[in-house]
Order: sequence, then C-alpha cells, then structure tokens
Amino acid sequence: MEKIEQLGAWINESRSTVFFGGAGTSTESNVPDFRSENGLYQVDFQGIRPEEVLSRDFFFDHTDLFYKFLKTYLLKSDIQPHKGHRALVSLERQGKLDAIITQNIDGLHQMAGSKNVFEIHGTLARYHCIKCHAPYTSAVLSEQSALIPTCTKCGGNLKPDVVLYQEGLDDTVVRGAINAIANADLLIVCGTSLVVYPAAGFLQYFRGKRLVLINRDETPYDSRADLVIRAPFGEVFGAI
Repeated sequence: MEKIEQLGAWINESRSTVFFGGAGTSTESNVPDFRSENGLYQVDFQGIRPEEVLSRDFFFDHTDLFYKFLKTYLLKSDIQPHKGHRALVSLERQGKLDAIITQNIDGLHQMAGSKNVFEIHGTLARYHCIKCHAPYTSAVLSEQSALIPTCTKCGGNLKPDVVLYQEGLDDTVVRGAINAIANADLLIVCGTSLVVYPAAGFLQYFRGKRLVLINRDETPYDSRADLVIRAPFGEVFGAI
C-alpha cells in the first residue's frame, strides 16, 4: 500500500502524466492476454498458431477462419471496463492525466469514458471495406448474420481497424503517442511485458522525472524504474 500511496502523491505533483498500458490492463475485464500460461497465444486453433491467424496474409487468404477466431476469442459482448479504467477517466477529468497509450484493441478505455487515447495497435470497434474503404462500427457484426461482415455499398469484405502482423503502425497515432511520452514528467507503464516492438521502443523517448512500472512479472525496464509495483491495474488505480 505504501507504493500505491507514493504513486498517488507523484500523480498529484506531476505537471504531465501519461499512462502506457498493455494486455495486462484488460485481464480484470476477462479479456485474455497473449503470452501468459492461459494467454491467447496458447490457444490451439485447428492446429494454426494464433500469431499466424492474426496476420495480414491470413486475413486475405482465409477470411472465414480469421473471423471465426475473432468471434470465438476476441469479440466478446460481455466485457466491461473495471475500476482501473474508471479511475483513469477520473484522473483525466481532473486534469491529472494527459494521455493514455494502449497496445490493446478492445476499446475498454473509450468505453469507460477516456478521451485522449492512442490505440497503437488499432481497435475492434471500427471496420472498413477492403474495396471501397467505407467505414463501419462494430455494430455491423450484430446487424449481419454472416460469418464475414460485408460492405452494404459494394459487397466487399470488411476488415477490422487493427494492426495485424505484417502491417505497420499508423504514423499519426505513433507521432501522437511519442509526443505525449516525450512531454511527460511521469510515465506509468502497466500490464505490458515491454518485449513487443516497436511499441516497447516508445519508452526510449521518455526524458521525464519518474518512470513507474506496474506489472505482474519482471520487465526489461525494471532496473530503470523509479517505482515497481507488483499488483493488478484495477487494484492499484482503484486505491488511488
């Protein structure tokens, strides 16, 4: 509890706080992470590795299997933000949190009410037609009964606005995230192993006063942190 109180004091003192989160921030909402013992990458999907399923080539070559995987493991209608997400909303409204940078594609931060969110791996909340590029929201999935959602304008298949393997990050999102980190004096990194690049490389742009890591396991940046907390995201920010 002493460490959490220290973090709370630092947030109050900070002129610019940025939150950088990974899959571990959503596990308390029953969204699986990727690399843990029960993570998404441990799933046996018809003998195909999940990393292969979540690639650009696989989407275009096996769109039906791609959506079967998505609807089975990632598109869950019952997930809701938890107290950690809601705490970040409160901090943002108080002017104590400048930005959220997330590696997650579940949209939980926006669902909770956060406004300034950089989704560096995209989101499952939006879709677009691969032919005419018409935009759609996730509502299209419930509006259409077919396994593969299609464009109502041209009939083309819809692709989720997520960054798949073999695809690059969105330049505008990357610039915004890096700028937020570069201007922060307190950077809170939570629920991420910090081994996935290029996202993990964003930390090199931090030149601020204090770095805080909140993670279940050790990360490559632990030795550089001013404070390391081994506790769940919701527990820490719920207390703050």
